[in-house]
Amino acid sequence: MERNVFFISDGTAITAEVVGHAVLSQFPLSTASFTLPFVESETRALEVRDQINALYKQSGERPLVFYSIVSPLVRTIIEASDGFCQDVVQALVAPLQQELGLAPDPVAHRTHGLTATNLTRYDARIAAIDYTLAHDDGISMRNLDQAQIILLGVSRCGKTPTSIYLAMQYGIRAANYPFIADDMDNLRLPAALKPFHDKLFGLSIDPERLAAIRDARLNNSQYASLRQCRLEVNEVELLFRNNQIPYLNSTNHSVEEMATKIIDLLGMNRRIY
Repeated sequence: MERNVFFISDGTAITAEVVGHAVLSQFPLSTASFTLPFVESETRALEVRDQINALYKQSGERPLVFYSIVSPLVRTIIEASDGFCQDVVQALVAPLQQELGLAPDPVAHRTHGLTATNLTRYDARIAAIDYTLAHDDGISMRNLDQAQIILLGVSRCGKTPTSIYLAMQYGIRAANYPFIADDMDNLRLPAALKPFHDKLFGLSIDPERLAAIRDARLNNSQYASLRQCRLEVNEVELLFRNNQIPYLNSTNHSVEEMATKIIDLLGMNRRIY
């Protein structure tokens, strides 16, 4: 079964996407998705309504519509479409209003916009991204005292995407350091990393998966051979154990899952930006 799905917002639509995807993941359903941010005007809302109605007429199935919209007029236009419409925020606002005894004060772009209340946190996140990019793949070993986490592992095990996700999503300054084939004959923890042992976290991966990833990058190379991958993974995992460095196998985890597990295992404060 396939259904058309809309994620609509008068802001970035990130909230509608996250909540909508979380709900849809509970069903054995394939989807064709349409993300429509900044639906703020009556004209734009009417265009979106017509798009929803056209897909309903074409498929005979009501499109699923997840939306987060502040303007009552825009919201009414979307709700008048032929889609199955779900407000991803309002379902929680009413009971929370009753509990708090406060009337909501909805403002467009408050969640992801640069308001005075979140500007400082935004600056911290940009600084974390800059730091992480400057310390990717062992580019620089300077200022490691400023790192909040240092990821270690073989080439192509997921260090870079995990580091960047930690910086972008949580504002965490993440450096990462690769162990390469030339290190394997006498593998040891670099002296520059030893003072920061409490910040070290290892990533590993199944050799078969690593070989497939590397082969897509450098087909039929020694770098991508299963034998080489087994050697590197075994040696690096032994280094992790000998140096009491916690590590995680990335084979069956998404970047989001790995980042969350790392934060949890290291007992780090989790801040959403």
